[in-house]
Amino acid sequence: MKAVYFILLISFFATACNSEKTNGRIDASDIETTSNVKEPKFEFKESSWDFGKIKQGERVEHTFRFKNVGNGDLIISSAAASCGCTIPDWPKEPIAPGEEGKIKVEFNSAGKSDMVTKDVTILANTNPVKSVLQIKVFVEVD
Repeated sequence: MKAVYFILLISFFATACNSEKTNGRIDASDIETTSNVKEPKFEFKESSWDFGKIKQGERVEHTFRFKNVGNGDLIISSAAASCGCTIPDWPKEPIAPGEEGKIKVEFNSAGKSDMVTKDVTILANTNPVKSVLQIKVFVEVD
């Protein structure tokens, strides 16, 4: 009797599994596409800048230019440097698709010496959310 129940149970599960539309496989039509999603995208002219040599105490700045090559408005929520000696300034208004923008980065070499590398992390509604710009400078001490 136990053998009959076991055979019926196995038959039930085998029938239930085979009754699925996809038979355990995913059909391409079951996958949602994201082609209608309006996603902005950065395209920087350069992502790093080398100031070369400067004297300790000098302030230098560089403007990173970018274009929104995506199909949605690009919104930068923040731009933060790896230390207080580097100050980024970014556009607070949305950048429309096809439009250009700029991020100005100022570096203060007071108290710095030798080779210095600083990162500026940008958070925006892009994919990926985080983009990193980098500045380099050699600070000469008198």
